[in-house]
Amino acid sequence: MELILALLIGVLYASGIYMMLRRSLVKLIVGIILLGNAVNLLIFLLGRITKGEPPIIPGDSDVFLQAYTDPLPQALILTAIVISFGLQSFAIVLVKRAHKMVKADDLDEMNTTDAES
Repeated sequence: MELILALLIGVLYASGIYMMLRRSLVKLIVGIILLGNAVNLLIFLLGRITKGEPPIIPGDSDVFLQAYTDPLPQALILTAIVISFGLQSFAIVLVKRAHKMVKADDLDEMNTTDAES
């Protein structure tokens, strides 16, 4: 399971960086989304995946009797999802507004619009 997740994280990182290096703003946003998902999966993988175990240790036990799931990475992932959703929403609105003003999606075309005024 960990090997599959590690390969998936690598693919998401590679495709996210590839998309961010393109000249289109829409591809830039898609790359940011892919990188955000890769980071969330990486945090989840670092939290030691324990299948079928709750993230809570019973209060009456003094020592850890069995494997348990660490709840901290789960809380960090939930926070990261909310933050990345806000970032993605802001970026989509910003790109929509830029496209409405400039009528272009390519970064090179957006740089040359001031000279033609």
